[in-house]
Amino acid sequence: MKYALIGCGRIATNHVKAVVNNDLEFVASCDLLPEAIESLLAKHDLQHDTSIARYTDYKLMLKEHPEIELVAIATDSGVHAEITLYCIDQGVNVIVEKPMTMSMSDADEVIRRSEEKGVKVSVCHQNRFNVAIQEMRQALEAGRFGRISHGSINVRWNRGKQYYDQAPWRGKWASDGGCLFNQCIHGIDLLRWMMGDEVEEVYGVTKQQFHDYLECEDIGMAVVKFKNGAVGTIEGTVNVYPKNLEETLYLFGENGTVKIGGTSTNNIDVWNFADESEADNKNKGLQEATSNVYGNGHTSLYADVIEAIENDRKPYIDAIAGRNAVEMILAIYQSAATGEPVKLPLKNVASTDFTGRFGK
Repeated sequence: MKYALIGCGRIATNHVKAVVNNDLEFVASCDLLPEAIESLLAKHDLQHDTSIARYTDYKLMLKEHPEIELVAIATDSGVHAEITLYCIDQGVNVIVEKPMTMSMSDADEVIRRSEEKGVKVSVCHQNRFNVAIQEMRQALEAGRFGRISHGSINVRWNRGKQYYDQAPWRGKWASDGGCLFNQCIHGIDLLRWMMGDEVEEVYGVTKQQFHDYLECEDIGMAVVKFKNGAVGTIEGTVNVYPKNLEETLYLFGENGTVKIGGTSTNNIDVWNFADESEADNKNKGLQEATSNVYGNGHTSLYADVIEAIENDRKPYIDAIAGRNAVEMILAIYQSAATGEPVKLPLKNVASTDFTGRFGK
């Protein structure tokens, strides 16, 4: 399958690993900075591969390579929607980094247009493929938790000025959002997915405590009422001294308790069920080694999308999943700005609606 990558920054190395691991034909790469392309390819010993075309204009790339079937978008968040919609219109299948969009109208348009054109769109919520998360999901779908009481996600990370100085688009309402949109969105996706997806109401608080050089929040907290009666809590921050502490997902049911921890929900810290058997022993203390906070999920996500294209089915993590995560964060932002709970579904809300919230 012929493939191209748009955006060659920090996360792009995970995409190239997934390309190599899945034997995709790497046709072209694109970035506004030619040196970013070369630096990325060199990391994977591909800098001398002349079969990989280099571009600074993704539209020209797609025009000159109509054979491309799959594109990954790993640019700054603010242009994800624009590039995704352009690729859909060209009939090219898309893997897009999180967040899928920065507004509800764009998210709904990606869903509408991809369905209309018969194009596959998958969003990089790759932690759904973590071994620990898959074990939790299988137990949930098997009914082992019984009725769910509540759950929580805690993303307690560190990001300092050096991180934000690496890329001028970070921490801005139009191009990134704050810690919820950038760092916590994976955990928010997992919580909503595990808790049944259907959300009734969100109440949120966001603050800018230590990062006064940003436009957006460095801590966000929320309480979520789900339609099935369960309650969820969210804590996302980049204010943890001196380094990343944890990304931890809890799920509490009448017959089961699971805590998934590690730096990126990759370890099983607690695994207790009423119907416990010897098979459960393999999960107690399970740890999945990862080379960075992005985990190992990109390779599995790519494999799923390739199969979805070949078999004409929906990807495991589709555009609706991408929309759901965006909706949760924008609902928290809206609630924090108004001081009131926000009912879902959410319409016509965008990250830029909150420009000036913290005085800039």
